[in-house]
Amino acid sequence: MDNRVYIFDTTLRDGEQSPGATMNLHEKLRLAEQLESLGVDCIEAGFPASSQGDFDAVRAIAQQIKNCQVAGLARCIRTDIERTWGAIKDAAHPRIHTFLATSPIHMKYKLRKEPQEVLDMIEEGVRFASSLCPVVEFSAEDASRSDKDFLVKASTVAINAGATIINLPDTVGYAIPSDYAALVKYVIDNCEVSDKAIFSVHCHDDLGLGVANTLAALNAGARQVEVTLSGIGERAGNTSLEEVVMALQTRKDIFDLETNIHSEQLFPSCRLLSMIIGQPIPANKAITGGNAFAHESGIHQDGMLKNRETYEIMTPQSIGRLGSDLVIGKHSGRNAVRNKLEQLGYHSLSDEDFETVFNAIKALADKKKVVHDEDIEALVVGEIYRMPDIYKLLSIAVQSSTENMPATAAIALEIDGEIKRKAGFGVGPVDAAFNVIANILGRSPEVERYAVNAITGGTDAQGEVTVRIMENGLTATGRASDSDIITSSAKAYVDAVNRLVRKEQEDNN
Repeated sequence: MDNRVYIFDTTLRDGEQSPGATMNLHEKLRLAEQLESLGVDCIEAGFPASSQGDFDAVRAIAQQIKNCQVAGLARCIRTDIERTWGAIKDAAHPRIHTFLATSPIHMKYKLRKEPQEVLDMIEEGVRFASSLCPVVEFSAEDASRSDKDFLVKASTVAINAGATIINLPDTVGYAIPSDYAALVKYVIDNCEVSDKAIFSVHCHDDLGLGVANTLAALNAGARQVEVTLSGIGERAGNTSLEEVVMALQTRKDIFDLETNIHSEQLFPSCRLLSMIIGQPIPANKAITGGNAFAHESGIHQDGMLKNRETYEIMTPQSIGRLGSDLVIGKHSGRNAVRNKLEQLGYHSLSDEDFETVFNAIKALADKKKVVHDEDIEALVVGEIYRMPDIYKLLSIAVQSSTENMPATAAIALEIDGEIKRKAGFGVGPVDAAFNVIANILGRSPEVERYAVNAITGGTDAQGEVTVRIMENGLTATGRASDSDIITSSAKAYVDAVNRLVRKEQEDNN
């Protein structure tokens, strides 16, 4: 059996469905570039039929990416498939990924279709997709709760209609490794045309078994895995790309399988995602967490000093953790900064964008002693890969007290070229700033989530703030970083309002 495993990354589609993980077009393009550098075989860029914004993002990614396939997701209906093809047809290597539920509960209650009707829909949809695109993938939604013989029929129909990849997803994270492996093996062994397709798995982590189920399925004959960076996705998330890749790499004695992934890009990729969505990588996260290569126990430290392999099964360098930072400071020149940006994967910045980042780095270097890689990435994400501002924070001044006095904030915003200033009160400096901004804009959004993360260590670290707001049934998440945590909070709040306004405009259109 072929020992090549294909990596299908769905961070930009399923991953973005994780609460608070919404990305704008510039951010999606940047992440797609990094996924291409990482070496994934296919990027699932989005669900074009779901919205105009998703269609535009998928089309832009399809036009930009050259070295791997770009897929768009479509329900197994003609209108969705046409819409998806419209978004990906300019890709160097396009793929239509179409799906239909096959479990009894989904067919009865969601589709309200008889099994034969579902088979007919699969045949019609996949055949139409195959008439448009050279590569078609069919997913049997909720495969892990489907009848195994019906899955054999569905897979056979899809392959005969032109599908070259068959996905058997554990859509609701229900599977157990032994049962899931048996199911995958049964379908492959009993589908008479299984040799004409690659079998794929897409596992969710509701029981914490996403990676385990995926690895078990590979042992059973699957050769494509559908994964996301840091495992982000619906509910408890998806199978983690970096965990699967490093499991295969570390345990070659068990799997003897190869991927095209450049493992030294794993940590930079996960860190970039963290910067973009404003959600820090948990310290205890496998492979990429801050504690993954940390040793505090005296016994462990003694073993590490004698031989690293006593307590580490992989090196930090193998996933792209360098162990030391190239220091960029206020005396660094343009060549040094450009070189650093290229090391971090930012190869395509225009001269104008580079100057913006360079000036932001110099300004930050005047405020803190050392500018780390994470600081630079936060600046690039904040300055370049964000939507043009409708509202812009110009200045902020706050005052707080330990006495029984409210905090005060004075804010200056730019709105359509006009500068507006106001002051007001709150129970603390952040609350005061949010109140004044809302008052200036004449809005009253509810703050659903407010989170602060220190990008690096030290008291001079940049504070990265994520704010999720809701107003009139719409939600939006804003992110910002600054060496002043109050300023960062205000920027994030304004960013959230900007994104909310964009959503309102899209809905009105």
